[in-house]
Order: sequence, then C-alpha cells, then structure tokens
Amino acid sequence: MAKESPILLPKHQRILSSLGENIKLARKRRKLTTSQVAERSGIARSTLYLIESGSPGATIGNLLRVLSVLGLEGELGNVAGDDEFGRKLADAELLGRKKNE
Repeated sequence: MAKESPILLPKHQRILSSLGENIKLARKRRKLTTSQVAERSGIARSTLYLIESGSPGATIGNLLRVLSVLGLEGELGNVAGDDEFGRKLADAELLGRKKNE
C-alpha cells in the first residue's frame, strides 16, 4: 500500500514548492543533471523529483543529502536560527516579571 502525502494548507504548499524550485535552480546553476545529483545523494531520481517539486512526502534526511551534494547543507542550519518572534515573546515575559519582582 502506498503512503499518502500529508495534506497541507495552500500557504505551506507554496513554501515547499518555492524550496523545491530553489533547489532545482541551484542544481541547474551547477550544471548537474537529476541523475548526477540523485546518484551522488544516494537517492532515486524520483525522490529528487519529489524534493524539487515541493512534495510534502520528501524526507528531511533526503533533503539534507541533496543540499550536501549542492554544497548548501549549512543553509539547513539557518532554519529558525533567528527566531525574532520567539525572542519578543521571551522578552515580553521577562519584562512582565520584572514589574512584579
């Protein structure tokens, strides 16, 4: 039985599609074929297609393998690195405590 892809909100699907497109462009800028990237990543071409098309069924591990082949694995570490909203929430809580202390 085939796995079903997760259902995403349209906004989230657009984000994944944009990510896939960026990966595809990075591959093409390096003049690499899908076969080359798939082979170097140790994945099937169909898996690379899923990643480049923004499929929610692509795994983060396979994404990392492809990014590594493209020399972009460090970019994955930037996700949520600058959590401005989280800092504002924490700062607001700290400022609220200060008033009560």
